[in-house]
Amino acid sequence: MNINPIPFKSGFISLVGRPNVGKSTLLNLLMDQKIAAVSPRPQTTRRKQLGILSNDSYQIIFMDTPGIHQPHHKLGEYMNEVATATLKDADVILWIVDAAQAPNEEDKLVAARMATVKELPPVILILNKEDQVKEAERPARQSEYLALLPAAKPMWISALRPGCKTLVLDDLLAHLPDGVPFYDPEQITDLYERDIAADLIREAALIHLRDEIPHAIAVRVDDFIEQSESNAHITATILVERESHKGIVIGKGGEMIKKIGSLARQEIEKMSGRKVFLELRVKEKKNWRNDPESLRLLGYEMEKEN
Repeated sequence: MNINPIPFKSGFISLVGRPNVGKSTLLNLLMDQKIAAVSPRPQTTRRKQLGILSNDSYQIIFMDTPGIHQPHHKLGEYMNEVATATLKDADVILWIVDAAQAPNEEDKLVAARMATVKELPPVILILNKEDQVKEAERPARQSEYLALLPAAKPMWISALRPGCKTLVLDDLLAHLPDGVPFYDPEQITDLYERDIAADLIREAALIHLRDEIPHAIAVRVDDFIEQSESNAHITATILVERESHKGIVIGKGGEMIKKIGSLARQEIEKMSGRKVFLELRVKEKKNWRNDPESLRLLGYEMEKEN
């Protein structure tokens, strides 16, 4: 008697949208753990990060991406390229929007980028922040977004509510092809601990600093020393573009840099499961967002296609 094996689903999911609509928050929800930095500031995500969700019947590889926007420097151009490149590699696209607001020019830019992709994969329009939109207003808001990409399938959620995870995963699995695992089932992301640590330090800075500073900040991890299974020593440099920004990041009597370091250390310890000693310094690097060599050293460089 022939016994059919249980089908295994696998595929790549691109999470795209304009800045600050909840892409990384949704990724963390779907992964059931924090692997991506999030903050109230736009453009917290600057590079592609994989979230690899595996069990006995599927492996879903989420591609979290920077927000697509009108760039003002080479860093912004890189971020847009990274996000756009995932569209052609995806089996399904999750287009996340802030449904509490009508579509703006950047939402239109995201839709326009998708419209240029030949053989566009299925697109699920994730209308995030449903808790902030009255039920009677939802059909009109949904129509506004669908007018930008009529082929998209709408779904209302709040990425802050755990119950939305099953709703999104069930819909994704219905679209995924049969396949095999692409990654070891124990692997949850493609970034190294030191890369995630840099993002978590910048996340802490974005949370604590004023509006005029965050986009001009980068974090370079200088040393990540694993002293034991339970301890690590991290030395990192916060790069700013102006000398005047150094004082703001450090703060009076060093209070601001202490706040940033304390929050970052707590998040890194949660992520790594080990005790962390974190040493931060601040350095001026003029115009780093437009300097190709600085961007390369910070890891903001497009991968070369074979």
